[in-house]
Amino acid sequence: MSDRAPVLVIAVGNPSRGDDAIGPELAARLEAAALPGVEVINEFQLQVENALDLVGRQRVIFVDAGTGTPAPFELKRVAAAPDFLHTSHALSPEAVLATYRRVHGGQPPEAWVLCVRGESFELGESFSPAAAANLESAWPALLEACGA
Repeated sequence: MSDRAPVLVIAVGNPSRGDDAIGPELAARLEAAALPGVEVINEFQLQVENALDLVGRQRVIFVDAGTGTPAPFELKRVAAAPDFLHTSHALSPEAVLATYRRVHGGQPPEAWVLCVRGESFELGESFSPAAAANLESAWPALLEACGA
């Protein structure tokens, strides 16, 4: 698996749920930027299978929207933890890392969570102006975390 990009960005969110589109929007920007050594995966929610995506990586960055996140965003290093819930998604980034450790018997790659504050997550809502501003603030931090 040495042909895998060393940096993986897993963006989480549902574009049909207002500010939950933050993750997919940042993913689309990264894909358009076509940064060398960076792969982007979009998910509605994290699953145990995402642990397989971490194989052969040096760094993984989980990107998501959050309601209780300090504005405009928070970027923090995370470690494996089996039952820690970071968001309302099916599995937390920490649980994905713990799954990797259980399945592969080794340490997962360096991991970060970029959580961008959102305000409105209702089905059919449009992207809020506050979320758009927070996304703009988070974009340079994501590029830097990707090594750009």
